[in-house]
Amino acid sequence: QVQLVESGGGLVQSGGSLRLSCAASGSIGSINDMGWYRQGPGKGRELVASITGSTNYADSVKGRFTISRDKNTVYLQMNSLKPEDTVVYICTAVVATTYEYVSHRYWGQGTQVTVSS
Repeated sequence: QVQLVESGGGLVQSGGSLRLSCAASGSIGSINDMGWYRQGPGKGRELVASITGSTNYADSVKGRFTISRDKNTVYLQMNSLKPEDTVVYICTAVVATTYEYVSHRYWGQGTQVTVSS
C-alpha cells in the first residue's frame, strides 16, 4: 500500500505565493516520477508539473511554478499566482512497491488553492 499526502494549500492574493508538498509513504520500493495535476476549466485534468529526471511544466505555469523533489517528497513552489490558478491540486507518483515489480500510479486526495483578485 502507498499513500500520498498533500499539504500547503490555502488562500492567497493575486501575485502571492504558496508552496505545496506531497509526501509518499508505505511499501515503497522505488518512485519513478512524481508530479502535480489540476482540473483545468473546460479542459479536464491537466498536468501542471512533473519531475522524472528532467522537469516538465504546463505552458500556463512556466516561469511561475517550480517543481522539486527530495527522496519521497515532491514540492511545488507557486509564485505570481493568478485567480485562474484556483483549483484543487493533486499529487501523483508512479511507484514500484516492495512486494511487486510492476509500477502503478498513485494519487493523493488533493489540496485546495484559492487565489483572490
